[in-house]
This record gives sequence, C-alpha cells and structure tokens, in this order.
Amino acid sequence: MEKRITPENITELNKNEIFVFGSNLAGMHGGGAARVAYNKFGAIWGQGVGLQGQSYGIPTMHGGVNRIWPYVDEFIIFAEDHPELKFFVTRIGCGIAGFKDEQIAPLFKRAQALENVWLPESFWI
Repeated sequence: MEKRITPENITELNKNEIFVFGSNLAGMHGGGAARVAYNKFGAIWGQGVGLQGQSYGIPTMHGGVNRIWPYVDEFIIFAEDHPELKFFVTRIGCGIAGFKDEQIAPLFKRAQALENVWLPESFWI
C-alpha cells in the first residue's frame, strides 16, 4: 500500500481538495488547524462537525479517544462516499486537544486503504 502523506504546511488547495482538521463541537475555530480552516478553507464558525467549504471538522475536544472515534468513522464513510475529493488529514487531536499521535493514529487505520485520503506520517501504523 502506498503511503499518502499530508503535507506539513497546507496554505492552498485545489478545487477538489479538503483540509481535515480537529475542531470542537461548538465550532469555535480559534486556534491551530481549526483557525487555518476558518481563515483559509471555509470552516464555518459555530459548526464543529463535517464538511464546511473546503474543510472537514472532526471534534477532538470533548473527551477521550473513544468519544472521538465515532466522528473519525463518520469522516471515513464520507471519504468513501466521495472518491472525487482528496482529503488531507492534519494531526487532529495532537495539538490543543493534547493527545499523542499513537493515540489517534489507530482511529485512521481503515482510512489507509482509501486512495483519496492523505494522512500525517505519524498516523501510518
């Protein structure tokens, strides 16, 4: 399987590309990748989950890994249903939310098989 690695610093996207970021349920995109999504890629203030412009929010600030997993699974299903889009997953949960890469990476294991999903190097397990 070919590793598709999310670029370190995404500053622009092509029309069919989506910036996947960690958010909070309230959609307060004040810092980290959420702020980038809001300032550059159409994230909607007050929307914490799902597709927003050229971004996709996955909540990470509301509890442990088990509470994040359903939102990651929802994202993976969305990506499967939209093969025409390319999804660049950032290190969700590994900044402000305070998780370690090895805690979040297993949630994205199934996404490794999707040809339209790029993951951070540290999420490839």
